[in-house]
Amino acid sequence: MLSGMPGAVRAAPDIQVIYIGGQDCGGCKRWRANAHPRWLASEEIQKVSYFEIEPITLKDAYDERSWPRGLRSILAQLPLKSGTPRFLIVQEGRVVSNQLGVAAWTNTLADLKQYLV
Repeated sequence: MLSGMPGAVRAAPDIQVIYIGGQDCGGCKRWRANAHPRWLASEEIQKVSYFEIEPITLKDAYDERSWPRGLRSILAQLPLKSGTPRFLIVQEGRVVSNQLGVAAWTNTLADLKQYLV
């Protein structure tokens, strides 16, 4: 999905991957330049619903208005509403993986593989 335009890239019934960032976030820019293209070309993305929450400024990343209505219940589950880039895995409406930081993307992928088996 294009930056700043949250929405689904692929559809799957029970697993969602949500990227939370900001267009002015340095770590988010690094993730987008390096890992994001590989993610978009991966087999795993074909098996999930993928959403991007990436407002112009990272201070708005956890503002309810930056989130599609259908994902606001996920935002409500987050105990800490700060820090980007953040990667969530949601299964059947429940956050099952919550990783923070560029390096945490590797952990997110490892977690995702466990849920896709």
